[in-house]
Amino acid sequence: MLTVLDAFPAKLLELEATELYQVLDGPTLIHLKGQQEPPLFISVLLHGNENTGWLAVQTVLRQYRDRSLPRSVSLLIGNVAAARDRKRHLDEQPDYNRIWSGGGSPEQQMAQQVIALMRSRGVFASIDIHNNTGFNPHYGCVTRLDRRFLYLAQLFAPIVVYFTSPKSVQASAFADLCPSVTLECGQPGQVAGTDHVMSYLETCLRLQNFGELSLDRLHIFHTVAIVKVPKDASFSFGSENTDICFDPHLDRLNFRELAIGTKFARTKSNPEPGDRLWLEAWDLEDRNVANRFFNFQNGEIRTKVPVMPSMLTLRTDIIRQDCLCYFMERFAYQEPV
Repeated sequence: MLTVLDAFPAKLLELEATELYQVLDGPTLIHLKGQQEPPLFISVLLHGNENTGWLAVQTVLRQYRDRSLPRSVSLLIGNVAAARDRKRHLDEQPDYNRIWSGGGSPEQQMAQQVIALMRSRGVFASIDIHNNTGFNPHYGCVTRLDRRFLYLAQLFAPIVVYFTSPKSVQASAFADLCPSVTLECGQPGQVAGTDHVMSYLETCLRLQNFGELSLDRLHIFHTVAIVKVPKDASFSFGSENTDICFDPHLDRLNFRELAIGTKFARTKSNPEPGDRLWLEAWDLEDRNVANRFFNFQNGEIRTKVPVMPSMLTLRTDIIRQDCLCYFMERFAYQEPV
C-alpha cells in the first residue's frame, strides 16, 4: 500500500492536493537528501481535506529545486484518494490519523511500515500538519511534556495543547522515535496559514538543536475530554427541528475559557442522564463522564464546570466522523530542575 521514493517527482510541484492521484497511487513516503542528517519527518494530508501542509511543503521544495535542503527530509503524503474528493477520508477508509497504534488493516500496516522505515533511518523531529474546520487560532499539539517537544511547538505558536488521547495518532507513534508535534493551522485555503507553516518549516530545516523554552509566553492546555454527539441523536446549528440544536456560531467559543453555566445547546425535551440526547464526554480512560461537564435544565445544555473548548466545528460530517470538540484545562508546566 505504501510507495517509497528516493527522489521527488518534479510534476508534484505543480499539482494541487486534489490532483496528486494523477501521479501517486496512494500513501507515499519520499526521502530527500539534505546537508544534515538525520532527516526531518513531515506528514501532510493524513486528512484529505486539509491541504495547508501540502501547499506549504510544495512552496518550500520549489525554493530548493536547484539547491540542496539544509537538512534531509522524509515526506509522507497521506490520503491521496480522499484529497481527490476533498474529504477527511472516504467512507470505506479509516481515519488516517487514527491508524498508528498497530492492527491488521492495510492502512495500519502501512503506518507501521512508515514507523519502521523512519526508525531505521533515525529521525531528527516529526511534524504532522493539519487544519481545523472551525474557527481556531494556530497552535501546536504535543503528546509528551518533554522540553524538546514543547520547543518544537513553541516555534510555531505560543498556544500548546498537551494530549494523550486518542493514542492512535501519528504524533503519539513518532514520540517513541523523536520529538514530535502536530500543527493546527486554521482553516484550509487561508494564505496566512500556508505562509505560517512555510516559515516554520524553513526554521526547522535549519535547527541544530532544541533551544530554551519561553515559559512566560507559553500557554499550555491539557485535553481532558472528547465531546461527541450520540450516534442516534439528530443535531443542527440553528434549527429547532432536531434533537439537539447548537448555536450557529458555536465555533467562536474555541479557546475561550467558559464559565460555569455557559449555554452549549438546546434540546427538544429535557432528558435524564444516560438518555440518548445527553452529549457524550469521553475522558482519558475512555469513560463517558458527561455528567461531570454538563447540566440539563429546562431543555438546555449548560456547562457544569469551567472548561475551554477547542476544535469546535460547524461541519456535521466532521462531527459524525470524529467529534464535536475537545475540552481542555490550563496546565502549569515547570521544567525539571
